Amino acid sequence: MEKSADSAYPIHELIRNRWSPRSFTDMMPSQSQLLSLFEAARWAPSCYNDQPWFFIVATKENPKEYEKMLSCLVEQNRIWARQAPVLVISVARITFSLNGKPNAHAFHDLGMSIQNIAIQATGMGLAIHPMAGFSKKCTRETYNIPEGYDPVTALAIGFPGDPNTLPAALREKEMEPRQRKSLKDFIFACTWGENFISE
Repeated sequence: MEKSADSAYPIHELIRNRWSPRSFTDMMPSQSQLLSLFEAARWAPSCYNDQPWFFIVATKENPKEYEKMLSCLVEQNRIWARQAPVLVISVARITFSLNGKPNAHAFHDLGMSIQNIAIQATGMGLAIHPMAGFSKKCTRETYNIPEGYDPVTALAIGFPGDPNTLPAALREKEMEPRQRKSLKDFIFACTWGENFISE
């Protein structure tokens, strides 16, 4: 299923076609495909080139590990995410490796790496669905995440599937058109709230 963005201005096809499905096929991406996604993450920009991103991966090829990660998701996400053959939890190091000082940009930089994964996935016919709905406490305890590292986002990864495999309420959401705020709602000039775009 495709859900191209109805953009007001021209954008790259990979951005236009990237979206976050809840339905996935059971086809397992190859290790090479998965490593290409993380290679894309590797080349994201970061403050001082500190690269504060880390990823914990579980696939259905190892059911015990997969169920362990699935158990850290909130129930609402478990309902659909269990279709995805790959689950990932991203972690940010919240201090700079070079001096141990707080890195206020760590979450931003991790987000940049995840967006690289999303764009790379789109180009390969894969999809990712980022999730805020997971337990940080469960993740910390399950994976022995040390102090100074913060679990930030869970990801479901796989090939987009048939929305009809989802429960009715989720299927309805899956079929809804994609929407975004207008550019004039968030691009300002001169002072806060003053429209940058001339009418």
